[in-house]
Formats: sequence, structure tokens, C-alpha cells
Amino acid sequence: MENIFQFIKNHALPIAILTGSVFYSFFYKFDFILPYSMFVMLTLAFSKVSLNEIKIKKVHFLLLSVTILGGLLTYLAVSCFDKILAESMLVIIMCPTATAAVVVTTKLGGNAANVVSFTILSNVAVSIIIPSVFPLIESKGMSFTEGFLTIIQKVFPLLVGPMLLAEFFKRFMKKTHEILHKYSGVSFYIWAASIVILVSRTVKSIVDKPENYHIDILMAFASLIICIVLYTVGKIIGTKFDDRVSCGQSIGQKNTIFSIWAALTYLDPLSALCSGFYIICQNLFNSWQLDKKRKVDKLQVAKN
Repeated sequence: MENIFQFIKNHALPIAILTGSVFYSFFYKFDFILPYSMFVMLTLAFSKVSLNEIKIKKVHFLLLSVTILGGLLTYLAVSCFDKILAESMLVIIMCPTATAAVVVTTKLGGNAANVVSFTILSNVAVSIIIPSVFPLIESKGMSFTEGFLTIIQKVFPLLVGPMLLAEFFKRFMKKTHEILHKYSGVSFYIWAASIVILVSRTVKSIVDKPENYHIDILMAFASLIICIVLYTVGKIIGTKFDDRVSCGQSIGQKNTIFSIWAALTYLDPLSALCSGFYIICQNLFNSWQLDKKRKVDKLQVAKN
């Protein structure tokens, strides 16, 4: 029995992807709990990060430039061949960092504070850029102010709320904070449960529209390429700043819930599907990274 629990613990992400894929018709109905689960998950994760540690650095602006310019250049290049595919790639690349990136970064031994700092910067920047740029691609009659306020309303309560709550516990309810800090690792499994729901939604959208199989294949391949490139570029940049893990997660792990919403709001609705495929790609990549980290840790223990 102990071996079974250890296997589940070590392979939580691929198990979550498989579960969401097989039982999609059941789990997609629970997408309404995602905001609440993420709030709890981030409160636990932020219990290990102090507000004093959150600082915007030179490397963060470099990473932001990669995502914004990379997204725009990719769109210009791909739109010559397929506009919907170009829109789907744009929204993923430009999408801000997932608020859950801090959870995986912590598991990988990276600098959680640096990821939180970039998450805030990327969300602020994208909140301004998307309402300015996306209406030029697909005009849907939404003004900049409407778009900006809508994004702020959707993103920032889930980002800032857990951070402030964790800080409140840290300063005024120290025993509660100690409990949160002690069990902060639970946030990883809450994230795994969230992946089950996210993947189930993606699979359902594919099953419901089988006539789009040709674009589905293109988007699946595009999301895989984007995932590999973003993580690789992030790690290359991070190597130069002695922050390889954090930089890789910062631009590789995307807030796909946000990108799906942005695609449905501003672009062709079909472009949102690529973000669904990216959920699978980024979590398979994260699973591979975690497995590699476990093997390295075992070797170090054996040597000692």
C-alpha cells in the first residue's frame, strides 16, 4: 500500500492528466470550483513567501520582452498561413505566468519569490497590452477600458488576495501561519486536482466538435513546440542570472484559464482550444522535471 501511495505522489501530474482525459464527461462539470481551489492553493504557497522578498528585477523585464515580442512576431509569421492558428499561438505566448507556477517552482527547488514577482509584472503588463492589441486583430467592440477592467476583475483577486491573506496570517495570526507553512505542500495536490478538471474541459471540447480534427492536430503540435521553446529559452536566460528553474517556470508555465478567456473574448473562439492542449503539454513537462529532480536528489542522498 505504501508503494502505491508513493507512486501516486511521484506521478501526480500524469495521473491527473490521464484521469481528466478518461473521465472527462464527469469532471468537466466541476470547473466552477477552480477559482476557489486556486485561492486555497495560492494561500498555502504564499505562506512560504514574504512580501519583502517580492522585487522586480532586470531579468523579469527581459522575460517579459520575450513573451510579448515573441507572441507578436509569431503571430505575424504564422498569420500568413493560418490566422486562427496564429491567434491561438499569440494568446499562449503572451499569456501571463500561471499563479500556480510558484507551487511547481517550490517543488523544483527554485526561487518562489522571483516567480511571484514576475507573475505580478506579467499580469499587469498583459492587462494593458491585450486590450490595446487584440482588438486590432479581431474587432469585437470592446473598448480598452472595458477590457482592462474586466481583466483586472478576473485576475487580480486570485493573485493578490491569497498573497495578502497569507501575509495577514504571518503578521497577526502566527499559529495559523505556522499551520499553513507546515502543510504548504498540499498546494501541489490541489493543483493536480485542478488539472483533472482543466484537462477534462479540453477533452470535452475536442469530443464535442470532431469536425475540427485537422485544426486540433495543428494546435496540439503548436502547443508542444511553444512549450518546449518557452521553457528552454527561460532556462537559458535563467542560467545567465543564476535562476534557471524560476525563469523557466516564469515564461513556460502559463495561466491557461486566462488565455482561454482572452481567446474567447477577443479572438476567434476556436483559438481557445490551443490553450487546452497547452495545459497537457506544460504539465507533462513539469512532471518530467519533477521526476528528474527526484532522481537527482536520490543520487545526492546515496553519495552522502
